[in-house]
Amino acid sequence: MSSKLETFPNQYPGWEYEINIKCPEFTAVCPKTGQPDFGTIHINYVPDQKIIELKSLKLYMFSYRDQGIFHEHVTNTILDDIVAACEPIRCEVIGDFNARGGIKTVVRAKYERDKL
Repeated sequence: MSSKLETFPNQYPGWEYEINIKCPEFTAVCPKTGQPDFGTIHINYVPDQKIIELKSLKLYMFSYRDQGIFHEHVTNTILDDIVAACEPIRCEVIGDFNARGGIKTVVRAKYERDKL
């Protein structure tokens, strides 16, 4: 299905800082029509012990190019995969999809780790 997200150790695990990543060339396929969907994926997360390695993220995003998947599903799937890979303190994924057929969709999916 999709490429594996790789990580590397966070050198500042005690600090709370946010990483913002913008993927402006996201492409998938509408499973209903077979037409291409284009959009921008925004990833904002507060790392704990691990950080997402960007080349693996690029390959991961490219793996959706020929995949039939709805906007809502892909946004939540990306969030799930990022949380599984780097176990962040908080993460938000925003799928900002281009208008098609006169309708524009923006999907926000959020994760926050339970405080112990």
